[in-house]
Amino acid sequence: MIMWRLARSAASNLRRTRRFSTAIPGPCIVHKRGADILHDPWFNKDTGFPLTERDRLGLRGLLPPRVISFEQQYARFMESYRSLEKNTQGQPDSVVSLAKWRILNRLHDRNETLYYRALIDNIEDFAPIIYTPTVGLVCQNYSGLFRRPRGMYFSAKDKGEMMSMIYNWPAHQVDMIVLTDGSRILGLGDLGVQGIGIPIGKLDMYVAAAGINPQRVVFEMLHAKFGMSSSNGEEYIGCAQAVWIYWLLGGLFICGCVFPFFLVCQSGGVHICQILPVMLDVGTNNQRLLEDRLYLGLRQPRLEGGEYLSIVDEFMEAVHARWPKAVVQGTAGVALAGVLGTVRTQGRPLTDFVNQKIVVVGAGSAGLGVFKMAIQAASRMAGAGAKPQFFLLDKDGLITKARKNIDPAAAPFAKSPGEIEGLGLVEGANLIEVINKVKPHVLLGLSGVGGVFNEEVLKAMRESDSPKPAIFSMSNPTLNAECTAVDAFKHAGENIVFASGSPFKNVDLGNGKVGHVNQANNMYLFPGIGLGALLSGARLISDGMLQAAAECIRDITAEVGVAVVQAAIAEELAEGHGNMGPKELVQMSKEEIVEYVKDNMWYPVYSPLVHEK
Repeated sequence: MIMWRLARSAASNLRRTRRFSTAIPGPCIVHKRGADILHDPWFNKDTGFPLTERDRLGLRGLLPPRVISFEQQYARFMESYRSLEKNTQGQPDSVVSLAKWRILNRLHDRNETLYYRALIDNIEDFAPIIYTPTVGLVCQNYSGLFRRPRGMYFSAKDKGEMMSMIYNWPAHQVDMIVLTDGSRILGLGDLGVQGIGIPIGKLDMYVAAAGINPQRVVFEMLHAKFGMSSSNGEEYIGCAQAVWIYWLLGGLFICGCVFPFFLVCQSGGVHICQILPVMLDVGTNNQRLLEDRLYLGLRQPRLEGGEYLSIVDEFMEAVHARWPKAVVQGTAGVALAGVLGTVRTQGRPLTDFVNQKIVVVGAGSAGLGVFKMAIQAASRMAGAGAKPQFFLLDKDGLITKARKNIDPAAAPFAKSPGEIEGLGLVEGANLIEVINKVKPHVLLGLSGVGGVFNEEVLKAMRESDSPKPAIFSMSNPTLNAECTAVDAFKHAGENIVFASGSPFKNVDLGNGKVGHVNQANNMYLFPGIGLGALLSGARLISDGMLQAAAECIRDITAEVGVAVVQAAIAEELAEGHGNMGPKELVQMSKEEIVEYVKDNMWYPVYSPLVHEK
């Protein structure tokens, strides 16, 4: 809640302090006239076209005669939205959420400038609609909800054509690429081409939170596999709801994480950021979708092995040919930010993080990403010899080096027998046993298994060695959450720190007390990381940059962007952006970097349109 108030305040300040007044925006050259303008959501102003523009663009007679101002249009839409809220009271949450998504999506289809204004000014209300948890419902029903394409779709049927297809997109420059594969959407499994809802929602969060200009965007979806190798030997390591792609020595490397995938491309002096999310459809193994007559993706099983990798390689070569990319590296910064915040709530210095006892439940790509970043953070604070008390569990219990057929991705994080012998633990110990013996400060759920933090587990956390134990129920959507906020406060006690991946309401504890719910979702972090990487011109997003972002997650996206820029400068990764070179960045004070970031954040206003043949 505090973050959204800060964001709204920042947006208000941004409108007042931008170097160029938004009251008189610069003109925009268009190559359309008449009805073509009205059918383009980026240029369409509905009834907001002034009379001079109507004459200039051949719109006389195509619109009602009265000119409605931008502010009046905004007020009218919000009145319609509030009316919808009133009329849907008492209906199931899923019905209400999809109804709200539809009214926002219709505005998005018609008038993007007004849509983003509504989104920015009402981000607290609209974020759960355009992103988690409603985005899960949207993805499950996307083929039926589809009305208008957003972006580009590459499929296995396009093999041999991708190099030419990439030029069908009209933008000459693309600064950032957002990517998901649909194979593991949230905790909903394989949703095929319908997973496109994830990058759409992420893009909207980039625009709303980071001030990234949405003009000329593309959406793409890539299916990634586990334990595979590309055609030139690089390894593929898993996939969560999104994947990060690395271009290494001409090869492809995919690593699972809980962030969106984005490639930061070199902008060549372009001031605004142009985003490219894309979908690569290689089939689905979801039988329900294959039998659905409305399904919009390829009706075939997912490609595997070499066939799959050849499609991925061809797409990457096409993107690389048109837009030279940066190398991107990432891990799970949101969870780390929450744990660091927990240390602060205990009244301890941040360096005490190395002494925290943390139990991570879930050894998929998300859990391993969090575990890896936590270990790296501890090493930075205490040196390479640090031996943090972090414990990793999967469906078979505590992961140790004694396990037969251990997952190679989890092997580096497995405990040795000597590390757990003194605690009375053994390979495969269950969650209750681990909690009772370890008495962790933090219990972090990334399992995707709803209710795995049951009453017995939560009550065991009462014996934590921490005066304010933390329980993170991070799996999405809500049905997959490890526990609810109500259950956590009821069984683990009123003094806990609770955070969740999906939004829960604060809990009334009685006697005027409130159990506060914190939302631990990547949407709070990735817009600022993308903005900071772009404006620093960094060709590599390092773990240090992500940790810098994690340490200021409670601040607004501009502050996250500033932290990423500063980290890029410190690690000598900043190469500059637009007219701002690396030497100028190095010489900037923090206040100047803040101003630089804010000056590059877009705010939606109608620009005068000038026709040019």
